[in-house]
Amino acid sequence: MASTPTRKRVLSGMRSTGKLHLGNYVGALQNWVRMQDEYQCFFEVADWHALTTDYADTSRVKENSFEVVLDWLAAGLDPNKSVIFIQSHVPAHAELHLLLSMITPLGWLERVPTYKEQRDNIKDKDLGTYGFLGYPVLQAADILIYKANFVPVGEDQVAHVELTREIARRFNGFYGSAKSVFPEPAALLTPAAKLPGTDGRKMSKSYGNTILLTDPEPVVRQKLKTMVTDPARVRRSDPGNPDVCPVGDLHKIFSSKETIAKVNEGCRSASIGCIECKSWAADALVQLLSPMQERRKKFEENPQLAWDILEDGTRRASAAASETMDHVRAAMGMSLKLK
Repeated sequence: MASTPTRKRVLSGMRSTGKLHLGNYVGALQNWVRMQDEYQCFFEVADWHALTTDYADTSRVKENSFEVVLDWLAAGLDPNKSVIFIQSHVPAHAELHLLLSMITPLGWLERVPTYKEQRDNIKDKDLGTYGFLGYPVLQAADILIYKANFVPVGEDQVAHVELTREIARRFNGFYGSAKSVFPEPAALLTPAAKLPGTDGRKMSKSYGNTILLTDPEPVVRQKLKTMVTDPARVRRSDPGNPDVCPVGDLHKIFSSKETIAKVNEGCRSASIGCIECKSWAADALVQLLSPMQERRKKFEENPQLAWDILEDGTRRASAAASETMDHVRAAMGMSLKLK
């Protein structure tokens, strides 16, 4: 009887930001849900990563982590298919981070694009910390401790995966001898449609322009009513262009082909107004979000169900991490065993 081939392993995660929005869903979560049937998936809530910028106030980290997990489960992550856990619940991440930090040159970290970008853009926090400079090493530890083959990322995160590959290569060069300890993970570029927020900019909590996965129908409809549209449509009788309209972008992602055709024809001919167009977009969003919110309600009413899932995920993640750390310590000659 032929043996079943082992599925390739994927690691990905999100920081402990609290309730998720449609941008999180379109940018990552919907792809994760699809990946569960093809890969062996590990999904972590990166609460230690949240501390790299928000270290001064940790009062909401646990609550925010749990909100992320509830949205993951609501969106369709299945604990029977994936390992779902919180980063800090698997302390081996910190041990591997320490060991990798010993071999990672400072120059590698200082050239990471997001390091410079965030130092330049986040002015209200002191980011001149060891933890902020070194967070890509912690990210590498998150990936390598599960010997992930792939990391699903957008274009802006490819540099982080490349750094992880360089760190793995350097570790293997020092300690791998005849056999590499770590596989070099590959970036798995995930398609992400352009998703505007209610003000037309990229949807982001920092802009206050989000539609949350937990927003009830009246809130979704109210947010859509205030959404910016094609600036050329000053009057109801002015023809518009859905291709330059943020509401048009929502239709392209969430609406049916029939609705998109109606929007294209009606907007360009001015036979429909923006209010009608926005109501159709709201219909599509409510149709997407309602089943998620129904699934989420089960866990909100009985939070222990979600904590049980996290406990099982922690156990499974810890087992995989422990096996890797045995290999790492043995390779470095630092095994916990006497011989």
